[in-house]
Amino acid sequence: MTTPQRIILTEVDHGRVAPYDAVQHARTIAQAIIENVARVIIGKREAIELATICLLCQGHLLIEDVPGVGKTVLAKALARSIGGTFNRIQFTPDMLPSDVTGVAIYNQKRGEFEFRPGPIMAQIVLADEINRATPKTQSALLEAMEERQVTVDGVTYPLRQPFLVLATQNPIEYEGTFPLPEAQLDRFLMRLSLGYPTLEEQIAIFDAQHRGHPLERIQQVTTPEELVQAQSALQAVYVDPSIKRYIAQIVEATRHQPDVYLGASPRGALTLYRTACAHALLRGRDYVIPDDVKALVVPTLAHRLILNASARVKGMTSAHVLDEVLTQVPAPGARAR
Repeated sequence: MTTPQRIILTEVDHGRVAPYDAVQHARTIAQAIIENVARVIIGKREAIELATICLLCQGHLLIEDVPGVGKTVLAKALARSIGGTFNRIQFTPDMLPSDVTGVAIYNQKRGEFEFRPGPIMAQIVLADEINRATPKTQSALLEAMEERQVTVDGVTYPLRQPFLVLATQNPIEYEGTFPLPEAQLDRFLMRLSLGYPTLEEQIAIFDAQHRGHPLERIQQVTTPEELVQAQSALQAVYVDPSIKRYIAQIVEATRHQPDVYLGASPRGALTLYRTACAHALLRGRDYVIPDDVKALVVPTLAHRLILNASARVKGMTSAHVLDEVLTQVPAPGARAR
C-alpha cells in the first residue's frame, strides 16, 4: 500500500506559519481541498466551495436534496482530503441518543464503567437522513455541534478538531420523518442542495466511474493540524465597520419583513460575518467586500427564517425574502434602489 501523497504547503515552526502570510497559506489549503473534492463531485464547484467554507469556519452543513446526487460521497471526499476520521450515522426512528454519543458499560473485571464512544466521536460525521430520527435522538447532536463535546453519565468528552457534521435530509419524502427543531436548524452554518447534474456533467460522471469510483483514487492533500491552522487565519481578514453594519442591517431587516414570522438570530449574524471572511479568503483577499456578504446571505440565513402562513400559501420561499432584503438594504458605497 502506497503512502498517500500530501501537498507540502508551508514550513511550520512551533505551530506558527513562517515565512508565508497566514491568509494566503489558508487559501492554499482551502484551494487544495476544493480541487481534490472536485475530482469526485463533478460540476458542483460552488457547493464544494461552500462545504470548504464550513470547514474553515468550524461550522456544520445541512444538505437537503434527493437521493443519489452525491451527499455521502461529498462527506467522504472531504474526510479523505484532510486525512480526518470519518463516521456515518444512518438515522432511523428507533435510534436512541446513546447510539449517537456512546454509552458507559460496566466492566466486571475492573469493577468500573468504561466509555464506549459512539459514531459522533469522529472529525467528519455524516448524519444521513437526520430527520428520520425522533426529536430526542436529534437533540443528542446539539451539544456536540455547538460545544464540540459529548456528555455521557455526567462525564464530558471533548471532540477532536476539526469537527464537522454533514447532515442530509430528503425534501420530497416526509412520511415517517420528524422536522428538525429550530434550535437544531440554527446550529447548521449553511443549508444547500447539490442538484442534478447537467447532460454534459452526467456524461463526465460516466467516464470518471467507468474504471472504478474516483473516490478510491483521491489522495490526502493536507492534515487536520494544518486545517486548524487555516481556521485561525480568518482572524487576519479585515472587516470594515461599514461592512459590519451592512451585515447587521441585513439580519435586522429579516426580522421586519411582512412575510416572515421569525427572522434570523444573532447566531445567524455571526455566521454571515464569519463566512464572508472565509469567502474573501478563498478569493485571495485579506479584507471583506459587500459581494462576499451577498454571496453567503441565502446559504447561511434561508434555513433560519420561518415564514408566516400567508407567505407559504403564496408560494414564497426564504430565498425570495432574502432577495428582497438585499434590494432594500443599501450596500456600502451604493445607493438604495
